[in-house]
Amino acid sequence: METSIFLARFWGWYLLIFFFILSLNPRRIKQIFDDLKDQKFLILAAFAAIILGLLNILFHNIWEPDWRFIITGLGWISLFIGLGLFVFPDSTTRRLTALNIKFVQVIYILLFLTGIYLLNMGYQLVMY
Repeated sequence: METSIFLARFWGWYLLIFFFILSLNPRRIKQIFDDLKDQKFLILAAFAAIILGLLNILFHNIWEPDWRFIITGLGWISLFIGLGLFVFPDSTTRRLTALNIKFVQVIYILLFLTGIYLLNMGYQLVMY
């Protein structure tokens, strides 16, 4: 359970920080997608996502129907995005760009709410 709490805190802070950076500087997201056209940046981003996802999965591959499933899902999503960027860079970048354009507000809200929820689970701020 200690791994679950650590990863809930990690992903919670990560998602909240990412949410606030993108909210305060929305041009940053366009810059990220522009940088994905550079092969060096793309390979680095792919490796980072693969490593982050793989470590998350190796330490926390829990498929219980509770908050720990979110942590496992984030690891698998990270791994699949990293593999997609590495193996199919053009199509994955196009899909991520289209997804971001269509659902940018939904993605921001999900980042915020998931981050808050995971921080609550990690720190037990509000008991259910």
